[in-house]
Parts: sequence; C-alpha cells; structure tokens
Amino acid sequence: METTAAPDMNWRKPAFTMPANACDAHCHVFGPGAVFPYAPDRSYTPHDAPKEMLNALHESLGISRAVIVQASCHGTDNRATIDAIQWSKGRWSGVAIVDETFADKDYRELHDGGIRGVRFNFVKHLGGIPDMNVFQRVLDTITPMGWHLVLHLDAQNILEFHDMLHGLKLPFIIDHMGRVKAAAGLEQPPFQALLELMKQENAWVKVCGSERVSSMGPPFTDSAPFAAALINAAPDRTLWGTDFPHPNVGKHMPNDAALVELIPLFAPTPEMQKRLLVDNPERLYDFA
Repeated sequence: METTAAPDMNWRKPAFTMPANACDAHCHVFGPGAVFPYAPDRSYTPHDAPKEMLNALHESLGISRAVIVQASCHGTDNRATIDAIQWSKGRWSGVAIVDETFADKDYRELHDGGIRGVRFNFVKHLGGIPDMNVFQRVLDTITPMGWHLVLHLDAQNILEFHDMLHGLKLPFIIDHMGRVKAAAGLEQPPFQALLELMKQENAWVKVCGSERVSSMGPPFTDSAPFAAALINAAPDRTLWGTDFPHPNVGKHMPNDAALVELIPLFAPTPEMQKRLLVDNPERLYDFA
C-alpha cells in the first residue's frame, strides 16, 4: 500500500499576519498509528501527523482555532479526531466519517466529543461515489442535530449531482474549491456550476487546496482567481484551511506558510480576511 509523501516541515512565519482568532477550517490529524491505527481497507497510508504536530504548525502560522476533518485513512474510527478536539480545550472542532452501523448513541458521543458535521468522499481515488441510500439516511439523522454536511467531490461531480446538491436542505460545504483545475479557466462548466450553487443560502465552500487546483505548481497563484470568485459569490459562506498534512497531494508538496501568503490574493482587505478566517468559521462552529 502506498505511503503518502511527508509534509514540508520547513516551518516559518508567513509574511501575511493572521487576524486574532484565525481558524484553519480544514486540517487533519493522523495517528500516531501505534495509538490510533489506520483503517485496514484504507487507500493510502499517511505519515503520522498527531495533534501536537498540528498545534506546533498553527503556532508558527498564527492560527488559534481549527476544524479537524476526519480523513479516509482512519475510516469511520474517529478516535484520533475526537482525542485532538478534547485535547484542544475548545479551540478545535471536528467533522466525522460515519456509516450505516452508527446508532443514535454513537452520534451523541460524537456530538459530545465536539463533532459538528459529517464528511462524504465522492472522489475517485478515495473510493468514488458512496452508497446513496446510506448517504440519505445519514442526512436524515444529522439534520435535526444541527450538524452540516461536508462533500469532497471531483469537479465533474458538481455537474453529475446537480439536482442532489441543489436539493440539500441542511448546511453543506464543498471542499477544496470543488477540485476544479485552474488550466481549464474560470468559465469551465464545473466551476460555473459551483458559483451557481453558491447562490443557495445553505451552501458553503472552502477556498483551500490551492495545490490541488493549481496547474502551474508553486506558489500556486493560478488558484487565486478561483478563490476570489468564490469569496465574492458567497462572502459569508466561505472558509479557508491548510489541509495539513496534505494527504494525496500529488506532484508538489506545499509549504504551509506559502499557502497562508496566498490569502491576500483571495481576500485583499482586512475586512474580507477577518470574515473568511474568523467570522465565518466562528458562526458555523460556534467557537465563541
């Protein structure tokens, strides 16, 4: 089984200064595998990136809040995520992965542990489209709990699942700018469909994953017009994150300080930056 590349540990203080209470709204904790084993049926094996490593990175970047997103390498065993949230003493929240085996008591335990959403992977390299009957049953369970849905899609899924996306009633978030490719331009059908989707008051999007969107490579500035367009389309429903430790990133492992330095290209004014990094995640995750 493939072991993914290790993150860039050449940490430095970014040239851009984060506002107070800035939130990394998309990051992961991996293991350590000896304590929190990886799923037997995982599609990749990450390098350990435990909570202490994530916290040290955030200190170097000037980030004080975070949303830990359960990744597929841990499957539906959310213990590493819950452990990290509890360790943070209120600074971190989380998004879980669940399946049809989860009962009401399991959801209550996740909620008590700081989980506020569920993530579904649709991307091909992580297993593709989930069982849509299970998907609907999970939505029926989490909607009255006040949770939200996180969708990790391939760009083409935005077109393929147009009716499903537009029919969602609970708040939902599209990860990584919909994984569109910058080389295809702003007018590409998946991105135009994403902009149209952002007109819905329950639709959110993360302007992270620049290293995934970029077709040019570092410093990934060709992702900036896409992020800026999404922020302009839904300024109160956009989030930003590092995606540390960057699982399955592909050819170019990003430096996290360099990713932070893209933020002024996405959101050029202090007011926009505060909304993206502080106000929006605070409202969705109730950090205050």
